[in-house]
Amino acid sequence: MQSVEFDFRPAGLVVGVDEVGRGPLIGDVVAAAVILDPNNPIEGLGDSKAISEKKREQLYPLIMEKALAWCIASASPAEIDELNILHATMLAMQRAVAGLGMAPDYALIDGNRCPALPCPAEPVVKGDARVAEIGAASILAKVARDRQMIELDQRFPDYGFARHKGYPTPEHLAALDKLGPLPEHRRSFRPVRERLAREENV
Repeated sequence: MQSVEFDFRPAGLVVGVDEVGRGPLIGDVVAAAVILDPNNPIEGLGDSKAISEKKREQLYPLIMEKALAWCIASASPAEIDELNILHATMLAMQRAVAGLGMAPDYALIDGNRCPALPCPAEPVVKGDARVAEIGAASILAKVARDRQMIELDQRFPDYGFARHKGYPTPEHLAALDKLGPLPEHRRSFRPVRERLAREENV
């Protein structure tokens, strides 16, 4: 894998923040925050979606071992339904930064908007491919959420969560039609909401 030339390097202690799981119909939205050690670089960081599952699993403990600080946090399906997915995502990011155990000087957030944080923050579009810290955060968040889906798959094997990771694939929608929503499903998301309404009208 070619090394990526990251183009954002603010001064001081920089935290990268990213989230995974805005689109799925079930489970938490998961965020991670990472402060890397400039004296202990990690090869192969980048957008978690562009990295193989095997490589992500290899990088996951490496990031935890080499980073100066890291935290994985989440917002639950109930919080997503209460707040909406955007505000729940911001909440998960705030929790990840708050859980670092050290105060960053600057935050770089993947995407086009920032949560309210106790330090200056800047959004970076496609940041997971452009900022080492955000790339590291995206890998932690992706692995953590995928593991949540695999655990759910073990409890409810008929839904196929290990394969589609909760996204609204034809397989997932067919299982929803046949088996109905689980407590972990997001009630405010239209495919789930419509199937719940159908059940009530039977």
